[in-house]
Amino acid sequence: MAILVVAEHDNKTLKDATHKTVTAALAMGGDVDILVAGEGAKSVADQAAKIAGVRKVLACDHASLKRQLAEAMQEVIVPLMDNYDAVLAPDTTTGKNFMPRIAAKLDVMQISSITGVESADTFVRPIYAGNAMATVKSSDGKKVVTVRPTAFAAAEEGGNASVETLAGPSGALKSKFVSEELSKSDRPELTAAKIVISGGRGMGSGENFAIIEKVADQLGAAVGASRAAVDAGFVPNDYQVGQTGKVVAPELYIAVGISGAIQHLAGMKDSKIIVAINKDEDAPIFQIADYGWVADLFTAVPELEAELTKAGY
Repeated sequence: MAILVVAEHDNKTLKDATHKTVTAALAMGGDVDILVAGEGAKSVADQAAKIAGVRKVLACDHASLKRQLAEAMQEVIVPLMDNYDAVLAPDTTTGKNFMPRIAAKLDVMQISSITGVESADTFVRPIYAGNAMATVKSSDGKKVVTVRPTAFAAAEEGGNASVETLAGPSGALKSKFVSEELSKSDRPELTAAKIVISGGRGMGSGENFAIIEKVADQLGAAVGASRAAVDAGFVPNDYQVGQTGKVVAPELYIAVGISGAIQHLAGMKDSKIIVAINKDEDAPIFQIADYGWVADLFTAVPELEAELTKAGY
């Protein structure tokens, strides 16, 4: 069996999600290759070659691949699938964009957001906003799979795979990248942070998020939010953690003023340690929290900040 993993990168650095997707691919058995499609991404291909267990790296460098748009990625991946039984990509914004097109062109069903691999054709994935886990078996000749990075450990370094160069897409493409607007922050990126502190509707207003931002800065943490806080206009959309936001699994997740709706739990319940601060002792968040603090957040968070200051943070 031969498996192709599509690398997640920014044309300079290989993202950790790639290592975790390789772990899922190795669990399926067989040979694992990595496709690095981008522009000026030679350093990314070199990084991918160092992942343990990888047979070879396919490097495709072309201007149309700089943003990994679906149409350009299809032109590269679909012809390669004559030599592969499965293609895997991280279940990220980028992967979610091009993988459905790949599945459609191959005329197979996509298996999305897997959290476990039982065999080469059988996978575990969440359903009903993560309230249940489904075991799915695919009879398709080609498997198109997106992998939830938070569910797998990162593959180790130490490999020495060969790097093979591929020709870029030929012919005119109908879509092109126009622009993007990104928020800038000195804090860690939400999905990569080791510590995340999130606020919910209980914060009351966007101005009140300042109290958890102080704690985040002390801990070197990222700041997140529930959908209720985002919908209320307290913080931007890119703060949202949950089923329709970002999925995180940090070493420490602190939920402040978050009741614990199913949609939010789906995005953070795999965190190693969960701490909940809420004045409602019956809030659902306490059912999954490792530590619960029943208190008014406007008293509790400043107390936490003061104790961290005493501890030297």
